[in-house]
Amino acid sequence: MHAIPLSKDELIGKQVSITDCRDPGFQHVMGIIIDETKHMFVIKTAQGMKHIAKDIATFQFEYQGIITQVRGSTLCYRPEDRIKKTR
Repeated sequence: MHAIPLSKDELIGKQVSITDCRDPGFQHVMGIIIDETKHMFVIKTAQGMKHIAKDIATFQFEYQGIITQVRGSTLCYRPEDRIKKTR
């Protein structure tokens, strides 16, 4: 079985933290991705829902047992288009 790169996998339901962001209000936000659009994640945090643009942040995921950081600009596709790129 082949490992799917994180940027091409389903991200809704995954735990995420923001490690770097041009908006200081989003630095170190942690939560679960509950929705995704082409340019935005909706993250459920302990403080409530946060809407964050993908292209202004670096996200950290635990993926297949490895801590992985991904620049949001590499995720700026509609979820269904991003997932199709593996095929």
